[in-house]
Amino acid sequence: MTDDGAETDLDLGHYERFTHAPLSRDNNLTTGRIYEQIIQKERRGDYLGKTVQVIPHVTNEIKNAMRKVSANGADVTIVEIGGTVGDIESLPFLEAIRQMRQELGRENTVFVHLTLVPWIAAAQELKTKPTQHSVKELLSIGIQADVLLCRSDRSLPRDMKQKIALFCNVEERAVIGATTVPSIYEVPLRFAEEGLDSLILKYLHKEAPEADLSRWKDLVDRCYHPKDEVHIAIVGKYVEYEDSYKSLKEALTHGAVSQNLQLKVTWIEAEGLESKTPDDKSYEAQLEGFDGILVPGGFGKRGIEGMLNAIRYAREKQIPYFGICLGMQTACIEFARNVCGLKDANSSEFDPATQHRIIYKLRELLGVEEMGGTMRLGAWTCILQEDSLAAKAYGGATEISERHRHRYEFNREYEALLTGGGLRLSGTTPDATYVEIVEIPGHPYFLGCQFHPEFKSKPLEPHPLFREFVVASYKNRLGRLASESVASASVR
Repeated sequence: MTDDGAETDLDLGHYERFTHAPLSRDNNLTTGRIYEQIIQKERRGDYLGKTVQVIPHVTNEIKNAMRKVSANGADVTIVEIGGTVGDIESLPFLEAIRQMRQELGRENTVFVHLTLVPWIAAAQELKTKPTQHSVKELLSIGIQADVLLCRSDRSLPRDMKQKIALFCNVEERAVIGATTVPSIYEVPLRFAEEGLDSLILKYLHKEAPEADLSRWKDLVDRCYHPKDEVHIAIVGKYVEYEDSYKSLKEALTHGAVSQNLQLKVTWIEAEGLESKTPDDKSYEAQLEGFDGILVPGGFGKRGIEGMLNAIRYAREKQIPYFGICLGMQTACIEFARNVCGLKDANSSEFDPATQHRIIYKLRELLGVEEMGGTMRLGAWTCILQEDSLAAKAYGGATEISERHRHRYEFNREYEALLTGGGLRLSGTTPDATYVEIVEIPGHPYFLGCQFHPEFKSKPLEPHPLFREFVVASYKNRLGRLASESVASASVR
């Protein structure tokens, strides 16, 4: 999710995290968007009645999109074309970059081709044939790769690099090993060791100071040599598909690494925490021993009762809790039910007929329609209350901007009741229409936010809410271990 509300491929999030470049919907181009723009132009008569063709109309549109993002003064524009060479879906894009080289010249363009060098267990050797075939396919459409990134799960010996260089018509130093490493954050260091950065600059005739990777090396060192670990339980409804929470886990990792800690995540299916009877608290056994509990975003009512049990456990047992989007909404529902006495409090998303709709679809009531229907997408400004947990996490800031992707909101008709019970609404939009952050004062860390902070977290700049959640969780861990040590000593 970008600031301007574009829902994009997960790869774009990695690029933003690694480069710190602010990206937008212009940085994510799909075939559908290209065809939509061409159809609009044709209907306006921009083509003067000519037959619309892949060349030049589709390829021109692709080139225009690349030029648009490069017009912001960047020294180098990196364009990734997904898919596999030879697939019909990517052919217009490959043709477009072939034309770009013709127009811009070899000194202003570099083709970097990612290939596979598999290890064949039966033969106990690496095979270069897939790389040779892929380069040949690329040549057949007029593109000669300048640099080859050879994906493999083990290092390429020099004689194999020489063989690839000979058969693929590239310099030996342009055959770069893209070897599997334990952490994705080690990849830039491995590429730098192979000289990829300096080689690309040479091909582009760019002068640059010597690379300073000291901060990145320190980051990787902390990844591999933590002082301790922190255990976080993520209670969600899509835990069988971990990629559903990929950005979330990365943000947690950033927070842990910033404290020189190793992140240990346990995925808990929310449905597995649901109580069979009102007095059933068997779910507590699944939540014992964790340093912190996090409930992420999601849609639909499946697993909600399990999430509410996890939240109640964190609130009553003084376990650091972090709720994101749905995790904030369920925190408000749990508080209304178990602290304020509204036993049937709910969200109109889960029970449209609920008497106490603590969470409801406010934008629909306001008559707000936009891309995504009634969803609130992209960056919104949030005003923080002074001396709140959130404001302290953000370094004393009173105004922040965060990215949203949700449809339901906190119902401020219940504000007086919930705040009277001890809940604090510490963040709202500037017009006070939408509640953005809730927290419980006096709790070690109990915070829920309506936005998705994970989208703005970076390895060298961990998001403050994730960082402080990890700090509180680790503090809880130390306290618990100290208590267990005292209890053990007393028994002896």
